[in-house]
Amino acid sequence: MNGERRRIIGAGLLVGLLGVVLVLLGNPKNMGACVACFLRDIAGALGLHRAAAVQNLRLEIPGFILGSFLAALAFKEFRPRGGSSPILRFFMGAMVSIGALVFLGCPLRMVLRLAAGDLNALVGLLGFSSGIAVGIYFLKKGFSLGRSYPQTKVTGSAGPAFAIFLVILAVAAPAFLLRSESGPGSMSAPLIYSLGAGLLIGAVAQRTRLCMVGGIRDMIMFKDSHLLSGFAAIFVVALVGNLLTGNFNLGFAEQPIAHSNHFYNYLGMLTVGLGAALLGGCPLRQLILAGEGDSDAMVTVMGLMLGAATAHNFGLAASATGVPVNGQIANWVVLALLVVIGLGAREAISVKRSATKSTGKEVSA
Repeated sequence: MNGERRRIIGAGLLVGLLGVVLVLLGNPKNMGACVACFLRDIAGALGLHRAAAVQNLRLEIPGFILGSFLAALAFKEFRPRGGSSPILRFFMGAMVSIGALVFLGCPLRMVLRLAAGDLNALVGLLGFSSGIAVGIYFLKKGFSLGRSYPQTKVTGSAGPAFAIFLVILAVAAPAFLLRSESGPGSMSAPLIYSLGAGLLIGAVAQRTRLCMVGGIRDMIMFKDSHLLSGFAAIFVVALVGNLLTGNFNLGFAEQPIAHSNHFYNYLGMLTVGLGAALLGGCPLRQLILAGEGDSDAMVTVMGLMLGAATAHNFGLAASATGVPVNGQIANWVVLALLVVIGLGAREAISVKRSATKSTGKEVSA
């Protein structure tokens, strides 16, 4: 085992351990850390949606960004960049969020749910892997959102500045925020522990490039298990932690903040896998990139928040009772849109290549 493999396994062990500890400190069961759920709760705390059960300014999210930012500064990897189809990334982020809230979790929570015995997450994992496989097909056919370019430090600092703003709000001005009195939004670890855990996860994820999408993509394309080993480590330590703390419940039924509609567990995570593969990283990876100065990733994070707010404002999000009809329709719509985006970019590149071949000169597609 080389040094890089040891580091990413170590990062996975830390993330899995913190996922278990955050539950013990007050976060909802099977939701020690979840990017989609926590962005949804933040959107609610800021008044972007009015679902009273899921409103909480969770400091794990700004912690992820700031941890990545500090690590990038320390190792001279803070590189402001952007300009790679930002508007398209914004809406694709919203689509990924809608798919995640049909399943009820991001890829990180999917692994933590599975480690707690929730077999619905196994169905989600199959859908997630299928979505990445479809995304790989588009990538092989030439899909691209375009190049990013160097930008100013002010632009690259948008993500860390937003994270600092959230921390200040939570600590100094909680009266301006909405907070759930019951439901998942009312359950959270103390602020200092939430922020501390977020900082640690953000830092180790930045140093190791931890990404569930990248792990499965590399395994399918190159038979390279390096990135995937980090998530295997998350699963193992969270499994052991849940067994030791009595939070392991094997089965499909009676799982915390989950449903057993297998078809939409599969389809929701297929949407997440496809969208994240086209975006170049899972929701956690987008937060880490935002901390490194990637403004495109920060735009994607804003899209994830919009998607979460939209899901609750229009009754798209699933609940323990299942997936509402609106959510089922929305899942099909966003999945179709992602396929259109994949095909559209491929067709544009194909036109460009055909024109180049016929004229001998490169022309605008």
